[in-house]
Parts: sequence; structure tokens; C-alpha cells
Amino acid sequence: MPLSLNARQVGDVTIIRCGGRIAGGETESLRVHMHGLLPHRRDIILHLGEVAFIDSGGLGMLVRVLTSTRRTGGDLKLCSVPPEIFRVLKITNLTRLFDTHESEEEAVSSFYRRKTPTEQVKATGPSVLCVDHAADVLACLRGILCNAGYDVLTNSNLHDSLILIRATRPNLLILGPNLMSSPGTLQAFRTECALVPVVELGSEFSTQDAGQAASELLAKIQSRLQRGGLAS
Repeated sequence: MPLSLNARQVGDVTIIRCGGRIAGGETESLRVHMHGLLPHRRDIILHLGEVAFIDSGGLGMLVRVLTSTRRTGGDLKLCSVPPEIFRVLKITNLTRLFDTHESEEEAVSSFYRRKTPTEQVKATGPSVLCVDHAADVLACLRGILCNAGYDVLTNSNLHDSLILIRATRPNLLILGPNLMSSPGTLQAFRTECALVPVVELGSEFSTQDAGQAASELLAKIQSRLQRGGLAS
């Protein structure tokens, strides 16, 4: 069975969902994929829930990649490890080396808990999570808010944004229009939103004059945070 790899970003963390076998020639494809991420993405989670088999070469490759990520100040964590794979880790005593978690959410949260006080205070302003389907809108929001001193995370879907809310507890949410997901995720997201100040982006934001849109957004954020006693 060929190895399938599906990577996505959840805040500062890269999650790679693996399916099939980490063995033989497939081991090299995973190594190349992960090393391609390392110059830019240092915190990586391997979701192994759909991996049926791993051979010694595959296990050795994971150890090598783990070493590489830690040398760059990052880490490699495992989640949803099937019982057969976890048994291999125990037999080889690699459970002492790899940080394993039951779910993606737990693994993501562990990365944010790991951050040192120095890393946490690099941004002087409140933390803001921006959620919108459009990558260009998220890039624009990140540029505006980072330059204004806010600690910014962005995401394009509600499922992963829910993970980030629980992992980072942002001071403010910025939500784009027409955000959709499964009924369960929508309900859970609404519950979390009731506990955090929210600024909603109108559908016109992406077509407004950029300077006007930025000024209006920053004013809305400042007003919303002042009401919550969190203005920078």
C-alpha cells in the first residue's frame, strides 16, 4: 500500500497525516517531504492513525528527522498512534524519545505549552486569531496586525481554528464571512466564541481600499479590546 501524506498548517504547527506503510521506498518519500518543511516549519506533528506498518528503516528515519527538528529548536511529535505502532515504539524503548499524544488537539496544545516565557512575550500586544477562507485576506490581516504589535495566528477553517482557540486562548478573534463546517464543529466554535471578544469582517473587506480597511479594522479591534479591558 503506497504511503499517502496530507500536510496542513494549524497556527505555527504543521500536521502531516500519514496513511499506508512507512517502509521500503515509501520511507524516503516521507523523509524528503519532512526535510522540505524544516527550513520553514520547525514544529511538526505526524498523525499516524492510518499507518498500518512501519519497518526498521522507517523507524530510523523518524529518529533522524526528530534529531534534525530539535537541532533547529523545533520538535517532532506523534499523535493517534495505532496500537501496533505503539507496541513497536515500546519494544524499541523509543517511547522515551518521542512525545506521543492521543489526538491532534493534544499535540498542538503541547507545542504552545512548551513555549518559553521569552518566546511568549516577543509580541507586545494582545494575541489575535484570524479565521477566513481566503489566503490573501489572512496574509493581509497578518501584515496589518503584526505591524501594529499584535501577536497573530491565522487559519482558514473552523475545525483547526477550534484547536488553536483551545491551545492558545487568544485575546481576540477576527472572523471572516460565511465560515462553514460540520454542525458539531460549528456549535463548539460558537461556544468558544462566547468566551472571547470577536470582530467580524464584512464581505466587503477584501475589496475595500487597503488603507481604509486597515484603519477601520484597527479601530474596531481597539474598541473591542477596551470593552474587555485588554487594549494595548
